[in-house]
Amino acid sequence: MKRVVGLVMVCLLGVGALFPAPQVAAVSSGEVTVEAAPNGTVGNRIHERFVSSWPWYVSRASGLIAALALIVLMLSGIGQITGRTFRYLDPLTAWASHRALGITFTVAVLVHVVLLLFDHFISFNILDILIPWLSDYKPLTLFGVKLGSLYVALGVLAMYLVLIVTITSLLWVEKKPHTWKWLHLLSYIAVAFVFVHALFIGTDLASGPLRWLWLALNGAVLAAVVARLWRAWTI
Repeated sequence: MKRVVGLVMVCLLGVGALFPAPQVAAVSSGEVTVEAAPNGTVGNRIHERFVSSWPWYVSRASGLIAALALIVLMLSGIGQITGRTFRYLDPLTAWASHRALGITFTVAVLVHVVLLLFDHFISFNILDILIPWLSDYKPLTLFGVKLGSLYVALGVLAMYLVLIVTITSLLWVEKKPHTWKWLHLLSYIAVAFVFVHALFIGTDLASGPLRWLWLALNGAVLAAVVARLWRAWTI
């Protein structure tokens, strides 16, 4: 929650920087007067923007937190299989941390999705966020084939995969370990869906350093997956 609040404050400071500061003018008597900012004070304009746009900022922040948490989850989970995670954490701490981070990731995803319903910048309804390809946001046409809102659909599908993995991990890891193990493999599909979803529809990953960071982090996950498959093939 502290991370979410911090990211929201950073967003608000960025918005505040877009507004012009009050103009300062000197008069002949040597006194300094401050002219009133048009359309109300800067503080009032920031407050109005926050009231109308806070779901958008919090949704973006929670999306970034979820993306980062997913990367750490994948690397730590694969590291537990290959043994690399245990170089830094004992098995009990590693498992407890992985479990807690998984819950945090799921909560961040749900916050990200639910707050889209209250956003005024992009209009989503309950069916748009529950049914893949129902939304018409950013439709994609590839090689003449209309794929609809593929990027949104991948996000919706990833949400369901995340819920399946999280719920079964909480309920079946000890009672039905074999079933849990196979269902847990859905996390690899989820991370692929999230990668495409965030890369092509994420506002903060559209360009710049964050986009390159996202590519690099997913490259690290891909390398870890290859290492795991190589280990499984050679052992």
